[in-house]
Amino acid sequence: MIGGKAAPGYHMAKKIIKLVNSVAKIVNSDPVIGDRLKVVFLENYRVTMAEQIIPAADLSEQISLAGMEASGTSNMKFMLNGSLTICTLDGANVEMAEEVGNDNIFIFGMTVDEVEKRRQQGYRAREFYEKNSELRQALDQIRNGFFSPENPELFHDVVNSLLGDHGDHYMLLADYESYIQCQEKVSQLFEDPIAWTKKSLLNIAASGKFSSDRTIAQYAREIWNVEPKTTPLPNPHEGRPGTKHEGEETHGSSASLNEQSKK
Repeated sequence: MIGGKAAPGYHMAKKIIKLVNSVAKIVNSDPVIGDRLKVVFLENYRVTMAEQIIPAADLSEQISLAGMEASGTSNMKFMLNGSLTICTLDGANVEMAEEVGNDNIFIFGMTVDEVEKRRQQGYRAREFYEKNSELRQALDQIRNGFFSPENPELFHDVVNSLLGDHGDHYMLLADYESYIQCQEKVSQLFEDPIAWTKKSLLNIAASGKFSSDRTIAQYAREIWNVEPKTTPLPNPHEGRPGTKHEGEETHGSSASLNEQSKK
């Protein structure tokens, strides 16, 4: 399942959505795997849809390039609901790995330092295209119209954005082989329901750090430099401050409130 939406003027995003649906049309009707594997694009992905998808998901894909800090909160929501995560060491994925341990999360791809080093050396996506036959076949099929036989040139600009002289800004091709190897580990673990469920429970148990209470308290302390008021709220049985019932003080005892309730 791939969900998303495109801004009105975001040409490449629209092309990617079109590509996902074109791949789905081919895969879902394939006579060999059509009843074993489905590709589904979730239209207009939003909070209401996420409320249904996230609790049901087995695997959360958080595959941004390390160092881009492309992190919202969906990865934490998936974790809280027991989904395992396949991810790069980017954004909140780093904190999640620290909490649950690397044995209970699937990490692939370059680190921030490795990304920076590769940029300094001069990144050429075509080198990865040329040395990996599986990757080359996938991109050739996209470019040659395998997924768009009615318009073979439809996705030329998608492939060109990756293989151009200064293309593939997010280094998708550099991380591709590591991603595929990591997905093999995912498949192997999924065949063992007991082991998978254990890791799922450990992820739920380790997600406490991502509580909104802890987050706001940390923001208040480290960013806003404010401390909570020292005056505590009244105990629940003391009633609302500023109110006064007949025959009792402003902060009545639980006994007097019980008497009032009887009347």
